[in-house]
Amino acid sequence: MMRVLKVVLIFLCLALLLPASGVWAGNGKEIAKVEVCADVVRQFVKIPDNAAPPILLRNAQAIAIVPGIIKAGFIAGGRYGWGVVMARQDDGSWSKPVFVTLAGGSFGFQAGVQSIDAIMVFKSRQSVERLSRGKFTLGADAAAAAGPVGRSMSAGTDITLGAEVYTYSRSRGLFAGVSLAGSGLQIDYEATDKFYGLSGLTAGEVFAGSRISDVPPVADHLIQILTQHTQ
Repeated sequence: MMRVLKVVLIFLCLALLLPASGVWAGNGKEIAKVEVCADVVRQFVKIPDNAAPPILLRNAQAIAIVPGIIKAGFIAGGRYGWGVVMARQDDGSWSKPVFVTLAGGSFGFQAGVQSIDAIMVFKSRQSVERLSRGKFTLGADAAAAAGPVGRSMSAGTDITLGAEVYTYSRSRGLFAGVSLAGSGLQIDYEATDKFYGLSGLTAGEVFAGSRISDVPPVADHLIQILTQHTQ
């Protein structure tokens, strides 16, 4: 009898522990992607002479991080990537991440396959609102340009830059400004729902922090890293 009771108690304990220990087990791919995004940001700010001017980061209204963009093609080519975007809150803090995909095509003499990491710095709140609706095209819905580099650029010069979105790419370990005009950035609703364990989330809800109570710790880690380098 005592042995039976002991077995029952063990099963009860396991039943109580499993939901807690496996709460993020269903979104492992999304968690891994956010971890990679955090590493891309860390690498981005390590390069003093080939990174965004500090004032551009401080004034950013949103930042998209898309690691491992695959560029491939022969004559006609294309690119595809999957990452996250985070928006600036009214109090200056950063929102929780929303998943996005980036896709675009190109035409011209080209060959081979290349993987790059990209960071997009959004200067205007209007661009963030357009993206929140689901999708927009760089260069069409928002003026896009290659991001300026160099920490020595003056505040006055940076402020007068006219584009709404500036993009940086990392290839072979170094970041440089690059234009992704023509690429479409689209909210990945399925991945966002899976990451937070909810259904029907909108980008606006995630940016505002509504409906979300449980957040994978890796999201807070990414917010911490971004806050450290954009204040």
